Amino acid sequence: MIIFIKLLLAHLLGDFIWRPNSWVIDKENKKYKSIYLYLHILLHGVLATVLVGEIYFIPYAILIAVTHGIIDLIKLNFQKPENKRTWFVVDQIAHLLILIGIALLYHRNSIIPFLPSNEFWILTTGFILVTKPTSIFIKTIISIWSPESQNSHQDNSLANAGNYIGILERLFVVCFILTGHFEAIGFLLVAKSIFRFGDLQEAKDRKLTEYVMIGTLISFGISILTGLAIQALLQLC
Repeated sequence: MIIFIKLLLAHLLGDFIWRPNSWVIDKENKKYKSIYLYLHILLHGVLATVLVGEIYFIPYAILIAVTHGIIDLIKLNFQKPENKRTWFVVDQIAHLLILIGIALLYHRNSIIPFLPSNEFWILTTGFILVTKPTSIFIKTIISIWSPESQNSHQDNSLANAGNYIGILERLFVVCFILTGHFEAIGFLLVAKSIFRFGDLQEAKDRKLTEYVMIGTLISFGISILTGLAIQALLQLC
């Protein structure tokens, strides 16, 4: 289990946190000719090797990097603007299945005497999961809806403010669950609703209201599930 947690953390770092938009655009335009595709593949192999921290894992890390590249190439060649969301989900599921398979096949032979505890890997992976990876996931899923009113108020907002607000609220939710303060989640949801009520009332746009509600509920749902998963895994350690 802890090997999978480390591999998941490596995947989140390589596919979301340390993935500049310029790399994504270049890969989509040039596909297999993009140098950033191969840097991306190399990054995943290095991250898997470093985070697992075991010399016997190197062949498995190479396998992860190669399969990651193959999956990404398939996605780049078959995805279109109209099915981009579908290929995003398929791509991530395929990567996760590979990581699960590698974790099940690998037998641990640690060569590093002092590694962070299992609790460290579980907490780190969980908290990183609810930051940028979840933001990208939510943005991709709800991109099928794009209310016009959303863009009309964009000039009045701070740059990327909504993204950072979402990340902070998810981190708060996970912390509330881990500390046993479930009632604070309701308070946070009510507080956000109050602050959002003025904007939605001013916009007088039902589509925008529904768009915000869907995004908020998905965000809180993922946060709650992540917090409960972390709590369950910590109890198993």
